Order: sequence, then C-alpha cells, then structure tokens
Amino acid sequence: MSFIQHRIQAEARARRTAKEKHGASEVHIAEIYSYFPFRLFGLTRLDLNDLVESEFAAELELCRANPDMLRQYLDMKRAGHRVGFISDTYWDSDRLARLLRGCRPGLTWDFLYASCDHGSSKSETLFAKYLSEEGIDAAASFHVGDNDKADIKGARRHGIRPRYYPQATAQLASKFQRESALFELLCTGAPSRLDHGARTLRRMVTAREAEKSPAFHLGLTVLGPVMAAFDAFVARRCEEVSGSGRKVALGFLGRDGFLSYRIWRELHGMTSAYLEVNRRVSLIASADTMQPLVDLLSKVFKIDAPTFRDIVKIMPPKVAAFFASFPKGIAPGEKLAEALPELMDAGEIVELAASLRSRLLAYLHHMIPGFDDCTDLVLADLGYSGSVQKALRRVFDMEGLNIRLHGAYLLSLDDAFDDLAEEDSDAGFISDLVVTPHVKRMLIRNIALLEQVCCSADGSVRDYDGDQVLREINPRPASQIALAAEIQAGAVAFAASAGDVALDFCLNPYAAPDVAARWCTATLVRLLLLPDDDELALLGELKHDVNLGTHALAPMIDADFVRNQITARGLSAACTSAAPPMWLAGSFARLSPSHAYLYTLFGANRLPADVFEESACDTVQIGLFRANGEATLETATVHRTGLGELRVRIPVSRAMGIAMIVLPLPKFAPEGLLHGVTIQSADGVRDAAESQDVVRIAADRLVYAGVQRNGEHYRTESEDGCLLIPAAATTQNIAIYSVAITPLSSSPK
Repeated sequence: MSFIQHRIQAEARARRTAKEKHGASEVHIAEIYSYFPFRLFGLTRLDLNDLVESEFAAELELCRANPDMLRQYLDMKRAGHRVGFISDTYWDSDRLARLLRGCRPGLTWDFLYASCDHGSSKSETLFAKYLSEEGIDAAASFHVGDNDKADIKGARRHGIRPRYYPQATAQLASKFQRESALFELLCTGAPSRLDHGARTLRRMVTAREAEKSPAFHLGLTVLGPVMAAFDAFVARRCEEVSGSGRKVALGFLGRDGFLSYRIWRELHGMTSAYLEVNRRVSLIASADTMQPLVDLLSKVFKIDAPTFRDIVKIMPPKVAAFFASFPKGIAPGEKLAEALPELMDAGEIVELAASLRSRLLAYLHHMIPGFDDCTDLVLADLGYSGSVQKALRRVFDMEGLNIRLHGAYLLSLDDAFDDLAEEDSDAGFISDLVVTPHVKRMLIRNIALLEQVCCSADGSVRDYDGDQVLREINPRPASQIALAAEIQAGAVAFAASAGDVALDFCLNPYAAPDVAARWCTATLVRLLLLPDDDELALLGELKHDVNLGTHALAPMIDADFVRNQITARGLSAACTSAAPPMWLAGSFARLSPSHAYLYTLFGANRLPADVFEESACDTVQIGLFRANGEATLETATVHRTGLGELRVRIPVSRAMGIAMIVLPLPKFAPEGLLHGVTIQSADGVRDAAESQDVVRIAADRLVYAGVQRNGEHYRTESEDGCLLIPAAATTQNIAIYSVAITPLSSSPK
C-alpha cells in the first residue's frame, strides 16, 4: 500500500512540476518515476526503467477490450470511416499501441495520439492538434469517451460531436468508492485495487441491463454480485465434499436461503432442493430433553400464551398461569425459558418432538431426490451459528441416518462450530479469516435487512403434513413482499448475465476464493453499514418478522431511537444497542453518513474511547422545584463528548417529589443547538443509567424562559435565561434526565 501511495504522489508531483515549468501537466511514465522514493524500497535510480516496465507489464495483464466499443469500432472501420484513438495517458504512442493490440491482436487504426507525446491533454489542445495534423473537418468528427470534462466538453469545445460512454454511473461509482474505503478498513493486508475484475463485471452487467426500478437496480448492482459470489462458493463446497462412493445432495434452507436457491436454479438447473426447515422446527424435532426448547425460548424477545401453544401444541396449566402473571399475558422469552423446567413435564416435550421428527423426515424424503442413498447433505444458508445443521445432526442420529452434514454459509460465527460432530463440516464464505470477529458481530447485528430481501414470500414453517409445508401467517405487508421480489429479480438478472459478460471481458472474479470473499464482504458491508440516501429511502420502511413463532414485526430503522441513545447513554453505548431497531447501522445513517461511519469504526474496534467518549469539563447548579414550591440547588457535571456536544445528566428520585428542573443555560452554553431531553428510569441509579429504555420529552413540553428559540437553535437573552424541564410521573425510584447540546458560543467563565 505504501508503494501504491508513493506512486500516486510521484505522479502528482511530476504533473505539478510540468505545469509550473511548461504550462501543461502531461508527463511520460519515466518522469513520474523520477519523483519516486527509490531508497525507501531498497532501490536506486538505476531501477527506474525496471519500475516502468513492471508497471507496463501489469497494465498489459489487466487491460481488457470493451466488447461493445470494439464492435462499434470495427463496424465503423468496415463502413469506410477513418478511426483511431486519442488518449490522455502517460504511456507513449508505442506503448499505447502495445496495450491496444494486447487486448485485440491485429487491431489497426488510422491515427493514434497519446497526450504525453504532445505535452497537452484533451482538455487543452490535443483535439486541436489532431484536427490540424489529420486535416479533418471538426463537424465531420465523432468522439466517444468516458470522461465528461476531457472527452465530452473537450471535444465539444473544438466542434467535434461527442458521445458519453461512462465507466459507471455516478451512483455506482460512489458505491465503489465506499466499498474501497471499507475494504481497506475491514479487510486488512490485501491490496484493494485487485479484485480479479469483480467491479468491471458489475459495471458492464449494469451497462447492458435496461433501466428499471430502484429496487431492481439495487439487486442488479449490489445484492446480485454478493449472491453470485456466494453461489460460486456453494459450488466449491459441493465439490469439496464429493468423492468416491459419496452421493452428495444440496439443500437451501428456507426462508432466508430462497434467493440463493433461485440463483442456483438459474445457473445450475434443478440440481438442488429448497428445504423449509427453520430453527424452531429443527430444535423441537431434535429434543430428547427440555433443553432445546429452553434454548429456543431464551432467544425470543416477547411471547404470549397463544404463540407458546402454537410452538409446542399443548398448554399445561402451570404455563398458562405463568403467562397470566404478566401484563397483557406477554412474557419475556428469557424469563419463560428460566421457569419452563418447573412448569411442564419434560416427557411431554419428548413425545411432541418424536411426532414432529417423523413428519420432518417424511418431508425431507420427499424434497431431496434419492434421500435414502444420500451420504452427504450440503446445507446452504445465510448462516451464522449453524443451529439448524446441529439440530438436524441430532435428528439424523436419533433416527439412525448416516448422512454427513456440511454447512455452506454466507456468514459464519466460527467460534460456534467447535461442537460440530466429527464427521460433519462447516465453512463460511465470509469467515473470521476474512474479517475480525468484532466486524462479524457488527454485520450480524444488522443482518435483518439482508434476511428480508433474500427470503421467500411465504410465512415461516411451523409443521408438515406429508409433503406439504404448514406455514405461519406471513405478517409482512404486501408492499414489502413486492419490494423484496423486485430486488431479487435484479439479483437473479445479474447472476444470469454475469457469466457471459465475464467471458466477453476475460474476467474470472471468483477464481481466487479469498479475493472473492473479501470483495463480497466489502460490497455487503457497504450496503449494511454505509447505505446511501436512495437505499435508506427504499429500504428504511421495511419491517422484520422475528421468525420464532410470533407475528411481531420490528422496525428496521429508527433514527430517533439512536439520537435518544446518544443523548442518554453516549455514542459507544448507542452502538451496542440491542434490537429493535433491527437495522442499527441504517438508523445511524438516517442521522447522517458520518454517524454511520462512526458506528462502522466502533464495530471494527477502531473508535478510541478516550477520543469519542465524554469527559467532565464543567459543573453547573441545577434548580429542583417541588410541587409545593420548595426548591433546592444541586450540582451537576457538564461533560463534553468527542463530537463536541455537551451532556448534563440530572438524577432525581421519586421520593424527592420534583415537579420542575431548571437548567441555567447561560452558565455553560449561552447559545447552541438543543438536541433533546431524555429520561431513563429504574429502581437504582446504575440500572437507570444503563437502561436502553429511553424516553424523549416532547419539545413542546419544554419551557424556554429568557431564551430565543428557533427549532433546535436557541440563544439566551440574559444571564437569567433557563430551560425548564417538567418532571415526568414515574413508578420507579430513580429517573435520570439527560440534556444534549451542541454549544455555539462559550460560557461567560
């Protein structure tokens, strides 16, 4: 990377010097390397020509002819037109000719102009020189180029008709720029420019596809490339587990594996099965004790009695009484998991499991051709910890089925597979060897977005009846299902076109699995962590169904939630917030792109606490007024955050009977932006401070005395100006009021 950056800096210095000396910035490659720091890399100036030749050899290897442009070029030549090349380049005409014929042996032209040979670019006088030397009427000339300034405006300025042929749209180029930045941040130790043609493939597939909806375009340009790379990984996994005497079957786990299945079917035909087997069904079917059900329920956020009955098919009286003890009969899944061994007989679960296990196996027999002869089953899925694979292992063992199971996952929590059966295997395309475990967990915290756009339109499986799947009601709105279908259509279109385009351009982006995995990661991470405004508008209103036997829908994005968390708990704590919202990175991005990048840095363990966390910077006297008119003064600490905001936290107890809190703004922030006032409540100060249950006080309930206010902006009119915060009624002992301000002027101190 240092070599690359020094090469870039050398070119900048060479062009700057040429501009100062000759009035034009065009230079030859040797002039560029004359500014290179040879000694730093153990070289001498005698190595200059070797460096030039090495770079040219790399250009020859990487340069490809655009088939569309080549076709037009040859058509015009056959039609009798004079055709040639005009290029802004540091390669002289001889080397430029070698590059062109390296891409197309035998290629001929009528003229060839390299800017470095003439000391002028297309934006300057190169077009004029071409017209003069060739004796051509500008009005009869036609120029095709990919640079708006040099090719289009430069040609038009000389009366030449231009045609713009961009390498990529501005939107796609912006995505590539963000992906490169994330690649260098998260996939360390690999040069970001070497992607084996992955981005070229994306550009050309996009250029050949007709303009369609934004959802289709997202699938075509982002999701399709990710899933096509994963498809190549799945194909390699199937080859790896094959061998003499083995009969390998491939199954894509529904619902999240639905898009992967569609792409496989498009590229490979009907050589796989779509298996609607989820965590809930597989865990219960594998139960020979209470523990699998306990494990399942411990991961459920909230659950009610009807949902529990739907999962286990029975409702023991003690369980019914347990639900009745909670408000509205809705209990935390974790509390139910803790209490369950005392609420029902394990034998009931074992009997239920045996029945479901029989139906599950009958379904697998029907869906997987030659199931009885199968020796190895590859399970493809978005992945994570392999819970379905492990549960099926227990099911097969209990039924005496000697079928090895092999996971092929887009993302894998690799430390979760140490307890895998010895004969089984797992592999994650994006493994902890591609990104760090910190980064992996950040991705999975935001993976709900990918799940929603990859999954089928059907509800989640709850049982089987012969070869029929019994599904839950799909609670997602029809508009969301239609949006996901359109995104998937774009992804399938990319996969269907990519093979032919790759052949046309002699590209093989999946040949090196480690390179493909890193660039797949950069593409996926960019979508999940640094979405652009168009993607936020398209995807921000999606809802996530938790797929654990409930009909609950959780919001994908909630920017107010993040803003309130930052106000009450600080940036780092906001970055660790539990769901919902399901797309935490999207919620940060809704605040601003810089907030999203800070979240990304935190997830990559690159956000130093001593830089971005708060530190005490001042104190201020707070007025606490009781309902009876009595008042006391308390000292509160003012903290400054790494973003330059001020935080004041005011803890009060219910026993104090506080009705109003008075904050003297002139004492620490006479003018500023008030981002909000929040409340956290609990029975203890520590629990309140750590609580994620943050409530924002409505802006119209705050009272500004002696303060001019316009939206978030305020300015105190006198030293007596203050912010009056009405105390909220609470049933808990402690309430912490947090005030967040960006100061726009200094306090009088």
